[in-house]
Amino acid sequence: MAEIEGSIVELADLLRHPEDLDKISFLKSEFTRKKTAIDGQLKIGLKEQLEVTQNGMGSISDGQRTVNQIKEEMMKIDKLCAEAQNMIRDFPDINLVSQVHRNFSQVETMKANIESFDGRLKDLEQMLREDDQDLENQPNLLNIHHGLTQLRDIRDDAMDQIKRASDTSLESHLQDYFTRLGDVIDWFDDHVGTACMNLIPLVQADNKGMVVRLALVIEEEEKIDNRVKALQDAQREHKDLASRFKSMTNGPKQLRGYKEKFLEAIKYYAQPQFEKAEEQFLEEPEKLPNIMKWYFNDLYVVKVGMASLMPKKWKIFKTYTDIYHGMMHDWLTKHIDNPELSPPHMLSIIDWSEKYYTKMAKLGWDQATLQPHVLDSREAELIREYRQLIVKSVDEWMDRMFAADKRSFVDRKPDSLDTNEHGYFRTKTLGDMWRMLKEQTAVAGSSNRTDVAEGVFDAMFRALKSRQNLWQNMIDSEAQKYKNPPGADGESMQVFQDWLVAIANDQIACIDDNEDQTGYLTRFQRDLEPLVSPAYMSAHALPALDALRDGFVDLGTHCITAFAGLIFAVDFRATVADFFTAKWYQEYGMKRIATTFDDYIGDYAKVLHRSLLDVLVEELADELLAHYLSAAARNKGARFRRADPFTEKFKDDVLTAFEFFAGLGDGRDGLVTVDFAAIKRKWRVVDKLVRLLEADKAGVVVVYEEFKRECWDLQMGWVESVLRARDDFDRSMLAAVKAKAGEVYVERGPETIMSKVK
Repeated sequence: MAEIEGSIVELADLLRHPEDLDKISFLKSEFTRKKTAIDGQLKIGLKEQLEVTQNGMGSISDGQRTVNQIKEEMMKIDKLCAEAQNMIRDFPDINLVSQVHRNFSQVETMKANIESFDGRLKDLEQMLREDDQDLENQPNLLNIHHGLTQLRDIRDDAMDQIKRASDTSLESHLQDYFTRLGDVIDWFDDHVGTACMNLIPLVQADNKGMVVRLALVIEEEEKIDNRVKALQDAQREHKDLASRFKSMTNGPKQLRGYKEKFLEAIKYYAQPQFEKAEEQFLEEPEKLPNIMKWYFNDLYVVKVGMASLMPKKWKIFKTYTDIYHGMMHDWLTKHIDNPELSPPHMLSIIDWSEKYYTKMAKLGWDQATLQPHVLDSREAELIREYRQLIVKSVDEWMDRMFAADKRSFVDRKPDSLDTNEHGYFRTKTLGDMWRMLKEQTAVAGSSNRTDVAEGVFDAMFRALKSRQNLWQNMIDSEAQKYKNPPGADGESMQVFQDWLVAIANDQIACIDDNEDQTGYLTRFQRDLEPLVSPAYMSAHALPALDALRDGFVDLGTHCITAFAGLIFAVDFRATVADFFTAKWYQEYGMKRIATTFDDYIGDYAKVLHRSLLDVLVEELADELLAHYLSAAARNKGARFRRADPFTEKFKDDVLTAFEFFAGLGDGRDGLVTVDFAAIKRKWRVVDKLVRLLEADKAGVVVVYEEFKRECWDLQMGWVESVLRARDDFDRSMLAAVKAKAGEVYVERGPETIMSKVK
């Protein structure tokens, strides 16, 4: 079940887009080719394993027959010995004399060996001292080995005899006597170990004599260990019978393991080079092929220079290859299993697999022979992990950046803002974010795989869109703190407004393409286009880029809208509340608003992008009109009496607003451009409000119908509140308007200013 699910996931990854269905025939042929190759490799491997198994079974059968024959012969000999004792009349006496003579000879031999032991050991020590001075050649190696082998046999025989004797009181004394031999053996082993650890340098130095001497020593020790193993097996299976043959109890009793130590030395020699390669790889992953040159040089030296100097049965080139290949496999899998592995390192390892097998083929090894696969055949999985590493890196960077922005924004840190070459406010992290995306784009492109790049760009699109939404939500959340009385202090509000300007400018920087420079988004598009397929570009990338571009525009506009809304929520809270009340007739609220507008525009004209400055003017005009109209319905104390000069006051307010907006561009070095005609068109709704207030009861219905046809989004709740503010309001007036509202059908169109009026 797990394999089926894994296959489904892999298939879904390959066919992520509708256009990928065109690849089915190609994928089918590709998978068929790979299956054929794998089947061929499996057949070859199965054939080899079958031959090895058959040969092994044949060898086991031959060995079993040989063992049975030996057993039968030994039983015949034992039987003959028993019969001979009965055939010879004086055999017990003869046998006793023979044993005494044999024991006497052994005692003489042992006595001579013990007496000469110390001198022979000193001679070996002297030869070891001489070799200490010439470790690269060790001319006495064979003589030392021969002498040590004899002394070892003497020691083993002596210790064996003392253990079988009835009196073992001298065993500890004898062990002390042979202590120096152990020290000399360790000394010799150090020489052998040094030679084994420098075997490849010895071959490179053309020191063939030393290599051959070492091989002879290891080969002889291998033979001795084989005899010891055979003796141990015989004693284990035929203990009683084997003990009766003295020749089987003489000689070495313990395995010395020189051949195993020799093989371990191959690993010990390569290990420091792998460790050095790891340090270089972590610093410069792209140079892995150069870093691993030593690996193939070593194997080449073994193939060309060492194989002819070693016993053929060792198959020394294959032995080295198997050990080195296993170490390479372990070294690579250790890195790819490391969860902290960076994308460049992962990519380098993925690319290395093919190069590795190409170089090994030049040495004569095909991929099927080298087992296990150097990456455990995980290339497809690693490609997905590589892509996921880049995606994870992008997400982590974006999360960290936004977390830092959020802390600075919420804490109102003014030092978190900067200015660009034009003097516009900007946040400090925007450039870092796009720089990071460019770097990760380069990392994805270095894989030379469109599926990797496309998966990474999907993640980038999601991250950028998420960032836009997070900023908008955070701006709304922070702005709400000022809209609810008592709100925050004025200094904090100014920093908040600076932040809104900086964030809005950031959005323009992302999409502003002009003669001097192109926006971040356009540069991002240029970077990604060569790395993806045309189908992905048209079906996914371009729509995503357009959505991001619209999102940047919307977020920038949202910041300006929040900026304008903040002014009315804090600066004009009291002023707007006095509209259409008794104070309205006596004070100049619209004039104060125009003056405050002028101050804000003067303060921010040079730090806000020019295109956004025009948006700010439009937003201020709309917010002013919306609040002005809303005040007529919402303000407590708003009352319109026939006797009051409210018509003239409306006219005065509108003229004051028009005078401000009409003259806004004067004296500002052309920074502000005002579409005054558009502002006047929107403000015509004030005339509709005035007509609702001054019309007689019968004419209100007519005015409402005209108003509704001009502004389809005119709310009945607002109309009702305005009518109730008339001093001559009665229910019949409202009933007539509601009846007309039920009769009038108006098609929906673009939103008018009345959609903002509550």
